[in-house]
Amino acid sequence: MSLYIGREASKLWKRICAETTTEFNLLADNWKYILAGLICQYIHGLAARGVHYLHRPGPVLQDTGFFLLPELGQERAYVSETVFTFVFLSFVLWTFHPFIFKTKKIYTVLIWCRVLAFLVACQFLRIITFYSTQLPGPNYHCREGSRLATLPRPDNPLEVLVFSKIRSLCFSPVAKLEISDRGV
Repeated sequence: MSLYIGREASKLWKRICAETTTEFNLLADNWKYILAGLICQYIHGLAARGVHYLHRPGPVLQDTGFFLLPELGQERAYVSETVFTFVFLSFVLWTFHPFIFKTKKIYTVLIWCRVLAFLVACQFLRIITFYSTQLPGPNYHCREGSRLATLPRPDNPLEVLVFSKIRSLCFSPVAKLEISDRGV
């Protein structure tokens, strides 16, 4: 029995080494696309931060979605965060499945190139949308009466260009613009 387990572990290790070599070769060919996608993520973060400075709180816009799917409320906001985290982490783990399963028809590097290309296109359209509409955010910290509804003006341009993503997501007003769709 131990010989069989040892042999299977050896096969798995060889497979992981072979897949890693293939992925590194693909990464060497496609690193420019991944870097461009990550730079665009940073630009999206800057644009979202910029619109936070322009945000003025207003009443929540009522649409059909608010009537068909009532909001969770502040006390159950963790449900939204938990579902999003589960789906996101499941996707990240799924992208590494080619290292384990034998039915390999896709590569992790190529998945991430495609995901980042899709995100760049969507976020470009999103930047145009939230700069052209200036609609009030639906989340609780974006609404009228919230002390976190507006960002104070920056002291210098460097404060806008170099920002802590964790601080902006946790403590800044209307900070969840990037993920506000799941906040209600």
